[in-house]
Amino acid sequence: MGVEDMGPGTLDWVPVAGRLDLVAEPVAGAVRALGDVAAGIRVAEIDPDLADTAAFCERYGVTMDESANCVIVAAKRGGETRYAACLVLATMRADVNGVVRRHLEARKASFAPQAEAVALSGMEYGGITPLGLPDEWPVLVDEAVAVHPGVVIGSGLRRSKLAVAGSALAGLKGVEVLALAN
Repeated sequence: MGVEDMGPGTLDWVPVAGRLDLVAEPVAGAVRALGDVAAGIRVAEIDPDLADTAAFCERYGVTMDESANCVIVAAKRGGETRYAACLVLATMRADVNGVVRRHLEARKASFAPQAEAVALSGMEYGGITPLGLPDEWPVLVDEAVAVHPGVVIGSGLRRSKLAVAGSALAGLKGVEVLALAN
């Protein structure tokens, strides 16, 4: 699957720039800021009850290795909490307690509580995506995502998904490509 021939499964993929109503406001702002880079990003409307990866893939004919999940990590050290996003293929798990914790130079790292992730990102749980996150947050992208020809990720809302080339994600401001998965 390549971004030009998006897309995967049975979804009706359209250029995101023409359907910003299908993405969360922080994501819409990020898309507008990307200018021409956003031309390769597609969006598709889905049933919000099927936003979770396994249900989404089964219903819409997208394979798990064409999907990537974004999780928000809370990293703590010396009484300070910093946040980061981790993006890995849906077939993998981010090594939060190893690679991510060490990279963030934290004493402890864990998934951010759902309410915090939603409030701080301005996105819906189950739709959080690396586009539009706070500028001070590192965005850690697994190397398998970075080289993928096209992955399906959240849109900031549960009612839609984005399709984007891994190289476009790797090139976003604040992104660091690492071997995150275990």
